[in-house]
Amino acid sequence: MNMPRTVWVLGLVSLLMDLSSELVHSLLPVFMTTVLGAGMLAVGIVEGIAEATASALKAFSGALSDRMKRRKPLVVLGYGLAALSKPLFPLAGAVALVLGARVMDRIGKGIRGAPRDALIADVTPDALRGRAYGLRQGLDTVGAVLGPLAAVGLMLAFASDVRTVLWFAAVPAALSVVVLVLFVREAERAAPATGSPSLNFGSLKKFKFQYWAIVALGAVLTLARFSEAFLILRAQELGVALAMLPVVLVVMNVVYTAFAYPAGVAADRGHRKALLVWGLAALIASDLLLARDSLPLLAAGVVLWGAHMGLTQGLLSMLVAGAAPAELRGTAFGVFHLVSGVALLAASVLAGWLWSAFGAAWTFYAGALFTAVALAGMLLVTKGR
Repeated sequence: MNMPRTVWVLGLVSLLMDLSSELVHSLLPVFMTTVLGAGMLAVGIVEGIAEATASALKAFSGALSDRMKRRKPLVVLGYGLAALSKPLFPLAGAVALVLGARVMDRIGKGIRGAPRDALIADVTPDALRGRAYGLRQGLDTVGAVLGPLAAVGLMLAFASDVRTVLWFAAVPAALSVVVLVLFVREAERAAPATGSPSLNFGSLKKFKFQYWAIVALGAVLTLARFSEAFLILRAQELGVALAMLPVVLVVMNVVYTAFAYPAGVAADRGHRKALLVWGLAALIASDLLLARDSLPLLAAGVVLWGAHMGLTQGLLSMLVAGAAPAELRGTAFGVFHLVSGVALLAASVLAGWLWSAFGAAWTFYAGALFTAVALAGMLLVTKGR
């Protein structure tokens, strides 16, 4: 059974946009703290608000795509907004414009995320769904590797001039929109429903306990896994040179990429609980290592963080798709991301406050604690089920 072409193309689109976004993201914490003079709490607030905005919009865009019976227009709009946000970062002279650009970028992500994930489920046979999400996530993380690598090369080429380097992010972002418009095809679906396309909260009653358990797990995991900006700031605190800080995300995403597709294959073969257990254990170990003042332990912690992402992220998407009625997949992904986004806002603000008030170690110890709670809760819920 062959993977549908739409999945491959969406993976390429994700690769290009993530290359652009991670080029920015790998430099943005340093840009805010060293160029614009922002503190750790400000970084946490910017990251939390931006990601929460994206997740809130996913709820409505997913439901809207269910009502429209169309996914592609919303996916194109979302990627287009993200591409338009990229030139705003190098133009920023204050944290307020960085926040505006991040929110615009994440609005784009919020609009495209749930319809794109639902589109993958629409075009993929059940037997290939784990592989499909693993492939899309794997290609996405290839972009997440190339983006920080490009940032390192450009920082060395332009003598660590962050503003100049940030301009280069606009190119792959624009290319991703072109590829999406020209080559993505969605599945044939019924005519649009009549009436105003809006989120119908009554439809949430159709979701069973299994779905809400996945939503709860995703929320607790998000509390544990705050913004990756703090990985970069931790490396800077431990003495990594400015131009080399993006290597942190390179290492993490190489490991993420290596695990994503094999984890999808394992999920299709029924090893879902084992993937979650090992993924959560990897995150606990990662946080405990990142709390220590050691560059070798920092490297090990970043590797384990990437392993956690590869083991769990595609799997969570697969579980959401499998637990929702086909006609409400967009809504299901939207609600999942909405709840996770609220958790991420709280997590990023908490991480920034803990770092400012008590030091970096407390930020990562808190992450380990939340992950342990998620692992214990999952084991209790799944026992006997």
